Amino acid sequence: MEKLTNRLLSWASLIDEKTVEQARTSSRMPFIYPHLALMPDAHLGKGATVGSVIPTLGAIMPAAVGVDIGCGMIAVRTQFTKAQLLARDLVALREQIERAIPLSAGRDNRTIVATAEPRVAELEELAAAKEFDPARYAGRWRNQLGSLGSGNHFIEVSVDETDAVWMFLHSGSRGVGNKIATHHIAVAQRLAKKWWIELPDPDLAYLVEGTEEFRRYIAELRWAQHFALLNREEMMDRVARQLSETMGEGVQELERINCHHNFTESEKHFGKQVWVSRKGAIQADAGRLGLIPGSMGTASYVVSGLGNPLSLNSSPHGAGREYSRSAARRTFTHAQLREAMTGIEFRDTDAFIDEIPQAYKPIDRVMADAADLVEVRHTLHQLVNVKGD
Repeated sequence: MEKLTNRLLSWASLIDEKTVEQARTSSRMPFIYPHLALMPDAHLGKGATVGSVIPTLGAIMPAAVGVDIGCGMIAVRTQFTKAQLLARDLVALREQIERAIPLSAGRDNRTIVATAEPRVAELEELAAAKEFDPARYAGRWRNQLGSLGSGNHFIEVSVDETDAVWMFLHSGSRGVGNKIATHHIAVAQRLAKKWWIELPDPDLAYLVEGTEEFRRYIAELRWAQHFALLNREEMMDRVARQLSETMGEGVQELERINCHHNFTESEKHFGKQVWVSRKGAIQADAGRLGLIPGSMGTASYVVSGLGNPLSLNSSPHGAGREYSRSAARRTFTHAQLREAMTGIEFRDTDAFIDEIPQAYKPIDRVMADAADLVEVRHTLHQLVNVKGD
């Protein structure tokens, strides 16, 4: 860990100056307490740095949570072994998963399936309790439940160091969460203009605790966080059904972990109750299980938190980009992507060049930087990868 200023600590050994400067700017906001923590995977984001932990007193910056509210990971350890999986048709398994779960931006379910119905009902009840209608943001939000999206979202079937088979996936609150976040970012920016508040960046606009705007944001944020969690649960159930069909017997869930990495919670740190916004970071209280994925073609990790107080009990959420999507497309080739994915069943298309492992920080370096934040429980290597383009 490196102390960059009194209000900025960094665990990132691989980081560029633009990212550091962006984090410095955020850390100077008057309500930061006690300091902003940069995770090992930190990289440039919109307003606030991706891979940062931002504790605030009496205010929240909606853009510091991010537009994919509640984005995170879920993983399930099964009874199957690597040898059993490799004896099956992995191409067929990938294609079955792709048929069962809508992939890519803007795609959703044509109908609400049986497993999704109780989850949709739960979200309807929660929205009513929070006094808002999600349909004002996305009319088809119910159909979005159980859909993956695109970008760095993925579904994988992996094996750990004991050859146990895991199902692993990454997604968030889809279009409805994005629109909720975008709305409240705009509300914060309008209030800043109304009250002549000068900001170093418009995306650092904030909502003040005790106001109706703040209350409304927290209510809708928490709904979107729960949508994201249930979205992952729904997709995991569908992946399990496809794996069961492939293996010829039902999946036995030996362990299930579901964690956010774009979210806000009220927590006590350094003697004060603060709002902790983790934008690309997971909660890592002592003993809490979490998930840190690498990039396509590299290892992912099941971890246990160490409860490091300086990090606000947090850890990285993945590898972190080194190349923007456009830069990755200019730099790398389809042939290099194929080489990086050797031994992994994936949809072989140049649509995923911007997700090539070389576009991200080396996950081994990130995990070494995180040695005082988490303890590795399992190391996973994927055999099947599913993504949306």
